[in-house]
Amino acid sequence: MPDFEPKRCRPWLIVLAALLPLAGFGCRDQQAQSGAAPPPSVLVETVAAHAIPRVIELPGRIEAIRSAEVRARVDGIVERRLFEEGTDVRAGAPLFLIDPRDYQAALQQAQAALNRAQAVRGNAASEVARFKPLVARQVVSAQEYEAATAALEQAEANVADARAAVTLAQLRLDRCTVRAPIAGRVGRALVTEGALVSAAGATLLTQVNQLSPVNAVFTQSNISLLEVRKQIASGSLSAPAAESANVRLTLANGDDYGETGVLDFTDLVVDPSTGTQVLRARFNNASRILLPGQFVRGRIVIGTIPNGLAVPARAVQFDNNATSLSLVAEDGTVVRRNVVLGPQEAGQWVVKDGLEPGERVIVDGWQRVQPGQRVDAQPAAAPSHS
Repeated sequence: MPDFEPKRCRPWLIVLAALLPLAGFGCRDQQAQSGAAPPPSVLVETVAAHAIPRVIELPGRIEAIRSAEVRARVDGIVERRLFEEGTDVRAGAPLFLIDPRDYQAALQQAQAALNRAQAVRGNAASEVARFKPLVARQVVSAQEYEAATAALEQAEANVADARAAVTLAQLRLDRCTVRAPIAGRVGRALVTEGALVSAAGATLLTQVNQLSPVNAVFTQSNISLLEVRKQIASGSLSAPAAESANVRLTLANGDDYGETGVLDFTDLVVDPSTGTQVLRARFNNASRILLPGQFVRGRIVIGTIPNGLAVPARAVQFDNNATSLSLVAEDGTVVRRNVVLGPQEAGQWVVKDGLEPGERVIVDGWQRVQPGQRVDAQPAAAPSHS
């Protein structure tokens, strides 16, 4: 009996031993399936067509809208400075006084000459008046009457000449007080009291600049402007009205100038040495932040791209002179596609070719995935299109 039991149990042991490895394999297979890595998550943005402002950024300088050099128009010694340097002055405000005594004497002399000429003219006129009735009675000869008439005409010419001399003397006296030709901010005085100034040398005394409004002057390549005109002609770029071509300024310290200017002039002459044209924008400058000669950078809206497509700059991949985007296809897999880029604006690249509206572009996470790989696409924050 003891020898029989072990013999009956031996086949069952063999079957159990054979099933145990299969059971273990099934468990490991279930664990492998349950532990598979999920598809990586990426953030996508669905591309939509919208109007995109076409902006160019150019370096420029501030220029006064009106600038006048104040120069001496008479010879003499500067007696007084009549203004405070760096202040605003009205048109016609006195700035300098040049010693007027010589010109006062010259005016008096010219006035005396005028009085003398008028006296002579009066005497000649009286003589003509006496001779006129006597000629008809032949008391006075016609020759004497003609001589008297000629003397009167000469006397009248002398009066006119003397009156012009008085006017000139008065002008020279008036110019001894040097006045501001325009309203604006007057600069520093370039001469001091006691300085000898010259009309022939046109001695520069100071300068007056009108600071509100002011001009910002930029230069742009003629080739670029020709390309812009070509895009406008083809309809790929809508040009704004002249009064709505807005310009924003960045100051030399990086701050944005708060007010928006308007592009009001494009030069029709190309500089032959640089191949550039001049663009000019006008800005209000009530706060006097913008000063002539100041360096600025201008962002000029030269038009609008209708139905344009743009993607965030962080979504664009640059590799071996090729530009591409990673897209999520309908089946949830990654597709890499080469694109043609246009200008960059407000942190986004304009895509000229290679992208269609409605496609999903990976904006974050494309570095972790490969083409053909299935991904979990999550929407990124919606972009704002102003």
